[in-house]
Amino acid sequence: MNLKIKILFFIAIFNLSFINDSFNKKEFYDAFASSSLEEVNSMLSKLENKKTSSLFRAYKGALFMKQSSLLKTPLQKLDVFKKGMLILESEIDKYPKNVEYRFLRLSIQENAPKFLNYYKDIENDKEIITKNYKILDEEMKNIIRGYSKKSKILKTSKLQY
Repeated sequence: MNLKIKILFFIAIFNLSFINDSFNKKEFYDAFASSSLEEVNSMLSKLENKKTSSLFRAYKGALFMKQSSLLKTPLQKLDVFKKGMLILESEIDKYPKNVEYRFLRLSIQENAPKFLNYYKDIENDKEIITKNYKILDEEMKNIIRGYSKKSKILKTSKLQY
């Protein structure tokens, strides 16, 4: 085999291994919507094994916040919620125009117990999501559209399908 063919072969194998290591966004959102602690923990483990990125940090923050709602003791719940909140808020501070991060936060705010006082950005997040909905990829549009059917906040918004 000549050198050129060996290089092309190596690149093809490398690309295939990269494709197999890709991340399934739908699987994340299924875990995020789940009421199963096992499913949330499993997705957190998968994210731990991924190369760190802003998106994966935002996902982990959101999952920690979701996980907190499934834990037993109030102190555990609060500690894990705060941990997740710090992670997600940090990513939103770095990328304030990221619509997906805003969607994650809005869905958490809408479902968080009121005593946590985690609802102050709902209207701002809703505005960013509705204004930028049309530029999202189809997968993200489907996720938001699905959530909006059961959301009090997004149900009344003018998402442009």
